Amino acid sequence: MQIQRILVALFLFLAIPLALADKPSSDENKSESHEEGHSASTHSEDNEHAEHAEHAEGLSANAPVIFKLGPLQITNSMFVTMIVALGIIIVAQLATRKVQLIPAGLQNFVEYLVEGLYGFFESIVGPQMVKQTFWFFGTIFIFILFSNWFGLIPGMGTMGWGMDEHGHFAQPLMRGVNADLNMTLAMAALFMVLWLFWSIKAIGAGGFLGHIFNVKGHGSGFFGIFLVIVFIFVGVIEVVSIGVRPMALTFRLYGNVFAGENILETVMKLGGPYFGWLAVLPFYLLEILVGLVQALVFALLTSVFTALMCEHHGDDHSEEHAH
Repeated sequence: MQIQRILVALFLFLAIPLALADKPSSDENKSESHEEGHSASTHSEDNEHAEHAEHAEGLSANAPVIFKLGPLQITNSMFVTMIVALGIIIVAQLATRKVQLIPAGLQNFVEYLVEGLYGFFESIVGPQMVKQTFWFFGTIFIFILFSNWFGLIPGMGTMGWGMDEHGHFAQPLMRGVNADLNMTLAMAALFMVLWLFWSIKAIGAGGFLGHIFNVKGHGSGFFGIFLVIVFIFVGVIEVVSIGVRPMALTFRLYGNVFAGENILETVMKLGGPYFGWLAVLPFYLLEILVGLVQALVFALLTSVFTALMCEHHGDDHSEEHAH
């Protein structure tokens, strides 16, 4: 069932950022094991200045660690990830707890959403590949969308503990999920692993390499050698293009969400304590739209990348069934 696969994918999104989270700072260990007081104190002062500058300017680039589970560090963005994923899981379970032949209420909404997304991605990757890949594309869209919208809830940055000299929380409890580079990188990395698996499964290792380096056209003599050189060069460019894809996916989503949250905070401050909410309202409505667009763009690009490599396999498979 597609909803069950979506739930499995949500658990993957919860687990992967744990491995990508920043390791514990080694400054404390260095200060205990080495007597390089000057370098350690200088580094500490630089970190303090950076933190003060980040608080003064808006959302910090690094998600702070709020607690630890053994060797694992849980940042405030990962905490929000768990909340969003848990909310989606609860809604999916409630919608499918008592499935009715004629859906109504929450079941009707969830089925409408899932069926609409299934038809959308089927039109991109084809009827064969969508059966294998929809669990990921559907999950990625739903998760990014509600993560973006959850980060826009008023008061997200007003919960935490400890105050600094600027009046900000030293340990903010929550942060926008996709305003953390670790999260967007985790999703892009997971997609590239799955993309490689789907591609090799669909067209084989030989077909995968042939798709990249295959000489298209025929020739003999000097012209044939020239064609081989040209298409090898084109293949190298294609390899570079494939390598750039996860970085493009990562920074496009992270940059838009991170910049959007900082813009909201800056405009709120410019409006002052009485008119800040009014000044930020147009930008707030725009960020709601941006959250939808960025979820769609990420899911659309990942499905298109998959279709570009596997579409020929889908066409051949359909022709075989037709005969």
